[in-house]
Amino acid sequence: MSQHTRSPAIEHLEWGIIKVHGFGTGRDLKLWPGGGREWDWHETDTRHIPGIQIADLSELIDRGASVLVLSRGMELVLQTAPETLKWPEQNGVQYFILETREAAKLYNSLANEGVAVGGLFHSTC
Repeated sequence: MSQHTRSPAIEHLEWGIIKVHGFGTGRDLKLWPGGGREWDWHETDTRHIPGIQIADLSELIDRGASVLVLSRGMELVLQTAPETLKWPEQNGVQYFILETREAAKLYNSLANEGVAVGGLFHSTC
């Protein structure tokens, strides 16, 4: 296990609500080793289509994540922009894209194993 601050655990997830240990609750969240914040889609011009932007990922890496878990929403509506899909591969970053409940399970499992995991979580559609 590498030496880093653990990624905060997702304690509860339901439509429109994500509760994170030591952080509180939010609707859409960015999480990384040692912290997290609300995921404000307006900051990076993220929309359901074309979806998650490179800037959304790079913030997680800048904050210490070495593995990324990206959620697509509870009904798989959120897409990931094509150029965003290329970015992790070009930068040697392992990533997973899953439905939000599955993404939360994987994220928690990796965090529990001590992996420096970062995640983007969309708790609705």
